[in-house]
Amino acid sequence: MSEVNLQQSRCVVLVGMPGSGKTTVGRELAKRLGLRFVDSDHEIEVRTGVKIPTIFEIEGEDGFRRRETQTLDELTTESDMVLATGGGAVINPINRNLLSGRGVVVYLNVPPHVLWERTRHDKTRPLLQVPDPKGRLQQLYVVRDPLYREVAHIIVEGGRGTPHAMVRLIEKELHDLCAH
Repeated sequence: MSEVNLQQSRCVVLVGMPGSGKTTVGRELAKRLGLRFVDSDHEIEVRTGVKIPTIFEIEGEDGFRRRETQTLDELTTESDMVLATGGGAVINPINRNLLSGRGVVVYLNVPPHVLWERTRHDKTRPLLQVPDPKGRLQQLYVVRDPLYREVAHIIVEGGRGTPHAMVRLIEKELHDLCAH
């Protein structure tokens, strides 16, 4: 787990696999903390004027990842927000440094079988449009879990309970972290 710098701006960053609840939990957490909510994938779509699957189709994953790094670099300099990142944001070491160095990072850790249940009918996730999306989720989890843990200041075990319960747990962890 990352060391937290309590002099950081009030930026809470949510990381985790596709389907872990970053957007849903992030919206509610922002409301509870009185902060604004930003979804980095949505921000990329607004800036480019196209949906992420289109970016993947035209520029490939590398092109998307370059856009993601630029967007995260800009967003993490802002304060008073809850930022939900894309599931693969932690792949790039530059992104990991940006996230852990500029905000308090919360990893929503959800088991792959739960992720599969949540995402199996979602056709908007480019990396899951493969012959074996369940196997692909397992592979991605194996690669990404250590990277999420590397940047996280707080790890929340998800998959059970409601988004509201996860928000309460994150609030408690944030309070405990800031009390030290």
